[in-house]
Amino acid sequence: MELRQLKSLIILVENDFSVSRTAQRQHLVQPAVSQQLKQLENNLGVRLFLRHGKRLVGLTETGETVVHYARKILADTVNIMAVGQDHISEERGILRIGTTHTQARYVLPPIIRQFSQSYPIVELQILEGTPQQLVDMAVHDKVDFAICTEALSDNPSLFAIPCNRWNRCLIAPKSHPILLQEKITLEALCQYPIITYVAGFTGRGHLNDTFGMAGLVPHIVLSATDTDVIKTYVREGMGIGIIADLAYEFEKDNELGKQDLSHLFTWEVTKIGYRRDKYLRRFQQRFIDYFQEISGKMGNRAEVD
Repeated sequence: MELRQLKSLIILVENDFSVSRTAQRQHLVQPAVSQQLKQLENNLGVRLFLRHGKRLVGLTETGETVVHYARKILADTVNIMAVGQDHISEERGILRIGTTHTQARYVLPPIIRQFSQSYPIVELQILEGTPQQLVDMAVHDKVDFAICTEALSDNPSLFAIPCNRWNRCLIAPKSHPILLQEKITLEALCQYPIITYVAGFTGRGHLNDTFGMAGLVPHIVLSATDTDVIKTYVREGMGIGIIADLAYEFEKDNELGKQDLSHLFTWEVTKIGYRRDKYLRRFQQRFIDYFQEISGKMGNRAEVD
Protein backbone atom coordinates (compact mmCIF):
# COMPACT_ATOMS: atom_id res chain seq x y z
CA MET A 1 0.00 0.00 0.00
CA GLU A 2 1.36 3.42 -0.99
CA LEU A 3 0.46 6.97 -0.03
CA ARG A 4 -0.26 7.84 -3.66
CA GLN A 5 -2.90 5.10 -3.73
CA LEU A 6 -4.60 6.52 -0.63
CA LYS A 7 -4.44 10.01 -2.10
CA SER A 8 -6.10 8.80 -5.31
CA LEU A 9 -8.79 7.12 -3.21
CA ILE A 10 -9.60 10.30 -1.30
CA ILE A 11 -9.63 12.47 -4.41
CA LEU A 12 -11.86 9.94 -6.16
CA VAL A 13 -14.42 10.16 -3.34
CA GLU A 14 -14.27 13.97 -3.39
CA ASN A 15 -14.95 13.93 -7.14
CA ASP A 16 -18.03 11.67 -7.07
CA PHE A 17 -16.06 8.60 -8.18
CA SER A 18 -15.01 10.17 -11.47
CA VAL A 19 -11.68 8.60 -12.42
CA SER A 20 -11.15 11.20 -15.15
CA ARG A 21 -11.52 14.16 -12.75
CA THR A 22 -9.34 12.37 -10.20
CA ALA A 23 -6.64 12.01 -12.85
CA GLN A 24 -6.94 15.67 -13.81
CA ARG A 25 -6.60 16.76 -10.18
CA GLN A 26 -3.33 14.84 -9.90
CA HIS A 27 -2.02 15.65 -13.38
CA LEU A 28 -2.01 11.96 -14.26
CA VAL A 29 -3.44 9.93 -17.11
CA GLN A 30 -6.64 8.05 -16.35
CA PRO A 31 -5.16 4.52 -16.67
CA ALA A 32 -2.55 5.37 -14.02
CA VAL A 33 -5.26 6.28 -11.49
CA SER A 34 -7.30 3.17 -12.34
CA GLN A 35 -4.20 1.06 -11.80
CA GLN A 36 -3.49 2.67 -8.40
CA LEU A 37 -7.05 1.97 -7.22
CA LYS A 38 -6.93 -1.61 -8.48
CA GLN A 39 -3.60 -2.19 -6.74
CA LEU A 40 -5.00 -0.80 -3.50
CA GLU A 41 -7.90 -3.27 -3.60
CA ASN A 42 -5.53 -6.13 -4.47
CA ASN A 43 -3.12 -5.24 -1.65
CA LEU A 44 -5.93 -5.17 0.90
CA GLY A 45 -7.64 -8.25 -0.52
CA VAL A 46 -11.14 -6.74 -0.24
CA ARG A 47 -13.58 -4.88 -2.46
CA LEU A 48 -13.57 -1.17 -1.75
CA PHE A 49 -15.88 0.04 -4.52
CA LEU A 50 -19.41 -0.49 -5.68
CA ARG A 51 -19.50 -0.85 -9.45
CA HIS A 52 -22.04 -0.49 -12.21
CA GLY A 53 -20.41 -2.35 -15.05
CA LYS A 54 -16.90 -0.97 -15.20
CA ARG A 55 -17.90 2.35 -13.62
CA LEU A 56 -17.22 3.10 -9.94
CA VAL A 57 -20.37 4.40 -8.25
CA GLY A 58 -19.70 4.22 -4.52
CA LEU A 59 -17.93 2.60 -1.59
CA THR A 60 -18.55 -0.70 0.13
CA GLU A 61 -18.84 -0.68 3.92
CA THR A 62 -15.19 -1.73 4.06
CA GLY A 63 -14.36 1.04 1.60
CA GLU A 64 -15.97 3.62 3.90
CA THR A 65 -13.77 2.43 6.78
CA VAL A 66 -10.64 2.52 4.63
CA VAL A 67 -11.44 6.08 3.50
CA HIS A 68 -11.83 7.15 7.14
CA TYR A 69 -8.35 5.89 8.04
CA ALA A 70 -6.85 7.05 4.74
CA ARG A 71 -7.87 10.62 5.60
CA LYS A 72 -6.17 10.30 8.98
CA ILE A 73 -3.00 8.87 7.42
CA LEU A 74 -2.78 11.68 4.86
CA ALA A 75 -3.50 14.28 7.56
CA ASP A 76 -0.67 12.88 9.68
CA THR A 77 1.59 12.94 6.62
CA VAL A 78 0.82 16.64 6.22
CA ASN A 79 1.53 17.15 9.93
CA ILE A 80 4.91 15.42 9.62
CA MET A 81 5.80 17.61 6.66
CA ALA A 82 4.75 20.69 8.64
CA VAL A 83 7.02 19.74 11.54
CA GLY A 84 9.93 19.48 9.14
CA GLN A 85 9.07 22.78 7.46
CA ASP A 86 8.99 24.54 10.83
CA HIS A 87 12.54 23.42 11.54
CA ILE A 88 13.77 24.45 8.08
CA SER A 89 12.08 27.87 8.14
CA GLU A 90 9.32 28.79 10.54
CA GLU A 91 8.62 31.99 8.59
CA ARG A 92 7.97 30.47 5.16
CA GLY A 93 4.87 28.63 3.94
CA ILE A 94 1.24 29.01 2.87
CA LEU A 95 -1.66 29.92 5.14
CA ARG A 96 -5.10 28.95 3.76
CA ILE A 97 -8.04 30.76 5.34
CA GLY A 98 -11.66 29.89 4.66
CA THR A 99 -14.18 32.52 5.71
CA THR A 100 -17.42 34.33 4.91
CA HIS A 101 -17.61 37.59 2.98
CA THR A 102 -18.41 39.61 6.12
CA GLN A 103 -15.29 38.36 7.90
CA ALA A 104 -13.07 38.75 4.82
CA ARG A 105 -14.33 42.27 4.07
CA TYR A 106 -14.75 43.83 7.52
CA VAL A 107 -12.81 41.84 10.12
CA LEU A 108 -9.74 40.30 8.50
CA PRO A 109 -8.00 43.31 6.84
CA PRO A 110 -6.21 44.67 9.96
CA ILE A 111 -5.37 41.12 11.06
CA ILE A 112 -3.94 40.22 7.66
CA ARG A 113 -1.98 43.49 7.62
CA GLN A 114 -0.39 42.76 11.00
CA PHE A 115 0.32 39.14 10.13
CA SER A 116 1.90 40.04 6.76
CA GLN A 117 4.18 42.54 8.44
CA SER A 118 5.41 39.81 10.81
CA TYR A 119 5.57 37.06 8.16
CA PRO A 120 6.19 38.77 4.81
CA ILE A 121 7.15 35.58 2.95
CA VAL A 122 4.14 33.51 4.04
CA GLU A 123 1.64 33.32 1.19
CA LEU A 124 -1.95 33.97 2.29
CA GLN A 125 -4.88 32.37 0.49
CA ILE A 126 -8.45 33.44 1.31
CA LEU A 127 -11.35 31.28 0.18
CA GLU A 128 -14.97 32.37 0.74
CA GLY A 129 -17.93 30.08 1.30
CA THR A 130 -20.99 29.32 3.37
CA PRO A 131 -20.39 28.28 7.00
CA GLN A 132 -21.11 24.64 6.13
CA GLN A 133 -18.77 24.78 3.15
CA LEU A 134 -16.08 26.23 5.42
CA VAL A 135 -16.54 23.40 7.91
CA ASP A 136 -16.16 20.85 5.11
CA MET A 137 -13.04 22.65 3.85
CA ALA A 138 -11.44 22.51 7.30
CA VAL A 139 -12.41 18.87 7.93
CA HIS A 140 -10.93 17.80 4.58
CA ASP A 141 -7.84 20.01 4.95
CA LYS A 142 -8.74 22.30 2.06
CA VAL A 143 -8.06 25.22 4.41
CA ASP A 144 -5.95 25.54 7.54
CA PHE A 145 -8.51 27.66 9.36
CA ALA A 146 -12.24 28.24 8.97
CA ILE A 147 -13.58 31.51 10.35
CA CYS A 148 -17.31 32.08 10.79
CA THR A 149 -20.09 32.38 13.35
CA GLU A 150 -22.24 29.34 12.55
CA ALA A 151 -21.53 25.61 12.22
CA LEU A 152 -17.94 25.33 13.54
CA SER A 153 -18.87 24.16 17.03
CA ASP A 154 -21.24 21.53 15.62
CA ASN A 155 -18.50 19.36 14.12
CA PRO A 156 -16.59 17.15 16.59
CA SER A 157 -13.63 16.86 14.18
CA LEU A 158 -12.85 20.56 14.61
CA PHE A 159 -11.42 22.55 17.47
CA ALA A 160 -13.23 25.91 17.56
CA ILE A 161 -11.79 28.91 19.42
CA PRO A 162 -14.14 31.81 20.30
CA CYS A 163 -12.51 35.06 19.18
CA ASN A 164 -14.96 37.93 19.31
CA ARG A 165 -18.60 38.67 19.87
CA TRP A 166 -20.81 40.99 17.90
CA ASN A 167 -24.39 42.05 17.54
CA ARG A 168 -26.55 43.74 14.97
CA CYS A 169 -27.43 47.24 13.95
CA LEU A 170 -30.16 48.81 11.88
CA ILE A 171 -29.23 50.83 8.81
CA ALA A 172 -31.56 53.07 6.82
CA PRO A 173 -31.46 56.30 4.79
CA LYS A 174 -31.08 59.19 7.24
CA SER A 175 -34.53 60.51 6.39
CA HIS A 176 -36.22 57.23 7.32
CA PRO A 177 -38.82 57.64 10.14
CA ILE A 178 -37.62 54.57 12.09
CA LEU A 179 -34.41 56.42 12.95
CA LEU A 180 -36.43 58.95 14.94
CA GLN A 181 -37.30 56.29 17.52
CA GLU A 182 -35.10 56.50 20.59
CA LYS A 183 -35.13 52.76 21.23
CA ILE A 184 -36.27 50.51 18.41
CA THR A 185 -38.55 47.55 19.15
CA LEU A 186 -39.16 44.30 17.30
CA GLU A 187 -42.69 45.51 16.55
CA ALA A 188 -41.27 48.66 14.95
CA LEU A 189 -38.95 46.60 12.74
CA CYS A 190 -41.92 44.55 11.54
CA GLN A 191 -43.62 47.67 10.20
CA TYR A 192 -41.08 48.00 7.40
CA PRO A 193 -39.60 45.77 4.68
CA ILE A 194 -36.31 44.30 5.91
CA ILE A 195 -33.10 43.41 4.08
CA THR A 196 -30.70 41.10 5.90
CA TYR A 197 -28.56 37.95 5.61
CA VAL A 198 -29.66 34.66 4.09
CA ALA A 199 -30.36 31.64 6.29
CA GLY A 200 -27.18 30.04 7.62
CA PHE A 201 -25.15 33.26 7.44
CA THR A 202 -24.11 35.85 9.99
CA GLY A 203 -26.54 34.98 12.76
CA ARG A 204 -29.70 34.77 10.64
CA GLY A 205 -30.94 31.77 12.61
CA HIS A 206 -30.91 33.64 15.93
CA LEU A 207 -32.55 36.66 14.27
CA ASN A 208 -35.43 34.45 13.08
CA ASP A 209 -35.70 32.84 16.51
CA THR A 210 -35.96 36.22 18.24
CA PHE A 211 -38.89 37.34 16.10
CA GLY A 212 -40.51 33.91 16.39
CA MET A 213 -40.35 33.83 20.21
CA ALA A 214 -42.07 37.24 20.23
CA GLY A 215 -44.82 35.90 17.97
CA LEU A 216 -43.81 38.22 15.15
CA VAL A 217 -43.15 37.64 11.45
CA PRO A 218 -40.74 40.17 9.92
CA HIS A 219 -41.26 41.25 6.31
CA ILE A 220 -37.99 40.10 4.71
CA VAL A 221 -37.97 41.43 1.15
CA LEU A 222 -34.39 40.60 0.25
CA SER A 223 -31.60 38.51 1.78
CA ALA A 224 -27.97 38.22 0.76
CA THR A 225 -24.68 36.66 1.86
CA ASP A 226 -22.82 39.92 1.22
CA THR A 227 -23.20 42.93 3.55
CA ASP A 228 -22.27 45.29 0.72
CA VAL A 229 -25.23 43.98 -1.27
CA ILE A 230 -27.53 44.63 1.70
CA LYS A 231 -26.24 48.19 1.97
CA THR A 232 -26.73 48.73 -1.77
CA TYR A 233 -30.41 47.85 -1.68
CA VAL A 234 -31.00 49.85 1.50
CA ARG A 235 -29.58 52.84 -0.40
CA GLU A 236 -31.97 51.98 -3.26
CA GLY A 237 -34.88 52.36 -0.84
CA MET A 238 -36.02 48.74 -0.86
CA GLY A 239 -36.13 48.52 2.92
CA ILE A 240 -34.30 48.90 6.18
CA GLY A 241 -31.21 46.77 6.75
CA ILE A 242 -30.19 44.57 9.66
CA ILE A 243 -26.46 43.87 9.48
CA ALA A 244 -23.54 42.92 11.71
CA ASP A 245 -22.52 46.03 13.63
CA LEU A 246 -18.86 45.43 12.68
CA ALA A 247 -19.82 45.94 9.04
CA TYR A 248 -20.98 49.54 9.44
CA GLU A 249 -18.20 51.92 8.38
CA PHE A 250 -18.80 55.46 9.63
CA GLU A 251 -16.80 57.17 6.89
CA LYS A 252 -18.01 55.09 3.93
CA ASP A 253 -21.60 54.62 5.09
CA ASN A 254 -22.22 58.16 6.35
CA GLU A 255 -25.30 58.62 4.13
CA LEU A 256 -26.97 55.81 6.09
CA GLY A 257 -28.24 56.23 9.60
CA LYS A 258 -27.42 53.56 12.18
CA GLN A 259 -29.21 52.37 15.32
CA ASP A 260 -27.93 49.76 17.75
CA LEU A 261 -30.07 46.60 18.07
CA SER A 262 -28.09 44.75 20.74
CA HIS A 263 -30.97 45.21 23.21
CA LEU A 264 -33.16 43.06 20.93
CA PHE A 265 -30.96 40.21 19.74
CA THR A 266 -28.62 37.68 21.31
CA TRP A 267 -24.89 38.29 20.96
CA GLU A 268 -23.10 36.18 18.35
CA VAL A 269 -19.60 34.69 18.67
CA THR A 270 -17.15 34.40 15.77
CA LYS A 271 -14.84 31.39 16.00
CA ILE A 272 -11.73 30.17 14.26
CA GLY A 273 -11.68 26.41 13.73
CA TYR A 274 -9.21 23.77 12.58
CA ARG A 275 -8.83 19.99 12.65
CA ARG A 276 -8.26 18.61 16.13
CA ASP A 277 -5.41 16.44 14.87
CA LYS A 278 -3.73 19.28 12.98
CA TYR A 279 -0.14 20.26 13.78
CA LEU A 280 -0.06 24.04 13.94
CA ARG A 281 3.02 25.65 12.52
CA ARG A 282 4.39 28.58 14.47
CA PHE A 283 3.08 31.19 12.03
CA GLN A 284 -0.37 29.53 12.10
CA GLN A 285 -0.49 29.75 15.87
CA ARG A 286 0.58 33.37 15.61
CA PHE A 287 -2.27 34.08 13.20
CA ILE A 288 -4.73 32.75 15.78
CA ASP A 289 -3.17 35.06 18.39
CA TYR A 290 -3.56 38.05 16.08
CA PHE A 291 -7.13 37.12 15.23
CA GLN A 292 -8.15 36.80 18.87
CA GLU A 293 -6.42 40.01 19.88
CA ILE A 294 -7.40 42.32 17.03
CA SER A 295 -10.91 41.04 16.30
CA GLY A 296 -11.64 41.04 20.03
CA LYS A 297 -10.84 44.75 20.17
CA MET A 298 -13.06 45.36 17.14
CA GLY A 299 -15.94 43.64 18.90
CA ASN A 300 -15.41 45.74 22.03
CA ARG A 301 -15.33 48.90 19.91
CA ALA A 302 -18.60 47.92 18.24
CA GLU A 303 -20.22 47.58 21.67
CA VAL A 304 -19.10 51.10 22.58
CA ASP A 305 -20.18 52.59 19.24
